[in-house]
Amino acid sequence: MPTINVDKYRLFEELGQQFTADEFQKLCFDFGIELDGDTEEDSARPKDQAPELAIEIPANRYDMLCFEGIALHLNIFRGKHATPNYRLLDIPESKMQSITVSKETAEVRPYVAGAILRNLKFTEETYQSFIGLQDKLHQNLARQRTLVSIGTHDLDTIKGPFTYEALPPKDINFIPLNQTKKMDGEELMTFYETDKHLGRYLHIIRDKPVYPVIFDTDRVVCSLPPIINGDHSKITLNTTNVFIEITATDQTKLDIVCNIMVAMFSKYCAEPFTIEPVKIISEHNNTTRITPSLATRVMDVEVDYINQCCGLEETPESICQFLSKMAFRAEPSKDPKFVTVSVPPTRADVLHACDVMEDVAIGYGFNNLPRSSPNKSATIGKPLIINKLTDIVRNECAMAGWVEVMPLILCSHEENFGWLNRVDDGKTAIKLANPKSVEYQVVRTSLLPGLLKTLRENKSVRLPLQITEVSDVAMKDETQERKARNERRWAAAFYGKTSGFEVVHGLLDRVLSMLRIAFITHEEGIEGKSIDFEVKQNPSKADGYFIEEINEPTFFNGRAAAIYLRLGGKVQRIGEFGVLHPTVLEKYDLRYPVSTLEINLEVFL
Repeated sequence: MPTINVDKYRLFEELGQQFTADEFQKLCFDFGIELDGDTEEDSARPKDQAPELAIEIPANRYDMLCFEGIALHLNIFRGKHATPNYRLLDIPESKMQSITVSKETAEVRPYVAGAILRNLKFTEETYQSFIGLQDKLHQNLARQRTLVSIGTHDLDTIKGPFTYEALPPKDINFIPLNQTKKMDGEELMTFYETDKHLGRYLHIIRDKPVYPVIFDTDRVVCSLPPIINGDHSKITLNTTNVFIEITATDQTKLDIVCNIMVAMFSKYCAEPFTIEPVKIISEHNNTTRITPSLATRVMDVEVDYINQCCGLEETPESICQFLSKMAFRAEPSKDPKFVTVSVPPTRADVLHACDVMEDVAIGYGFNNLPRSSPNKSATIGKPLIINKLTDIVRNECAMAGWVEVMPLILCSHEENFGWLNRVDDGKTAIKLANPKSVEYQVVRTSLLPGLLKTLRENKSVRLPLQITEVSDVAMKDETQERKARNERRWAAAFYGKTSGFEVVHGLLDRVLSMLRIAFITHEEGIEGKSIDFEVKQNPSKADGYFIEEINEPTFFNGRAAAIYLRLGGKVQRIGEFGVLHPTVLEKYDLRYPVSTLEINLEVFL
């Protein structure tokens, strides 16, 4: 969760009270935030620096990522401040500032929003807070500027209407923020590639054929999102009119960031909590819209649901009072079973009735909620059967001297198929739509890739290595509501200077014998007939397991066997074991032979 550092004395002044350490700690706890530190007693703090409070903010409260948000909501919670009424100035569309979006921007960052804050009065503290909120939003909600990037400009130094275009790097020339030399797009990328702050964002557009750029009516470059603004329109303490432009690859995140930016600092406008809108004209779909929207969402929440979840018996009127402490506007509905809740534009985290219920509990006070014994729903906990079976297998492997490992459930497509000499039928593996890297492309359908990668990364350990894993794989299943299912499997791998086939075979026999699964020997079969034929022709015989030689490309020819299980007269293949093929070892960079075992445990349930 993000941590915000604020001036202690300034915050207490804004709250209108001098708190002791315990009092402020309690206030933070009651509201659902956490006081992480106080530098007042810190001997390392410079004497000329005011003490700071480090406040940890919940990951969903983007509206509290700055001093203004923290102070505002704590004051509303304490009844010292009314819920702000954010509103757009009533300006005819013909007189609004506008941003015209060219078709080419769809190749890089297709969405843009804008807003204007008029007659601001910056101080050093509010200026730093303004910049700090942008950074916090960039690092958190905007995912390191990949989803959203914010540009702020002194409106008095530029002139609208504005255009949002996408041009080849060589065609973009301007002086970047706090620089003196004019650069084109390619020169700028080279200049900032070693910069500790901006260098980490260059990859977002560097390899694109065109770069996004915002011009004013005189073709002055305002910004090159998501990298840097132009020096021409930089904000200073003397700035009074701020033009905010926000570009994005995600429309929803764009609207959230735009609403939060203007809401938090519109309090410093000459007319508090007013925002001048900007018209967005899109050439690629011939539409126009006004930003920011500042729209409130209205929800009807059931009173009984809130009371049952919180253990209360409150009336709709009192529930509305608790919600007002959390910056909601609420009133009893025409239907006495509901309350009508208006969600402020800064609370994008409120999606369902449970979110409203949580804020009612905070407004009421978590420590004040009634405590009771769950007599009506008392139950006795016990492990799921599959987990109990899993623990038995793990314990037996450990007592046999095998080390349990826990690799990741995601792997590359090649590791799951190609490197094991297996073919993807397109109907089994669950593939990630937008993998972060080639290492995490699919959900594994076998435990072997994880075991083999573990061996590869531990080649310096003394041989032999005996590792095992009992965990889930996942695969597509159209019969399930979620179109996928998990399957609990057990796998083991022996890595040494000899193949270790007999060691893996011995582990299989040991574990299955402890599960009371008998081994069906050849002597129990019909002379001249295979065991498979015998068990199918005599389903009334005792349950058990047997093995038969297989020839599959994953394993060395003649050194692999399938494992079959007969239960209740039904025979099914539950796994296989053998010595891996040399080509598999080569792809996983393993020098010595490896024998593996993998079976499906769910067939034993």
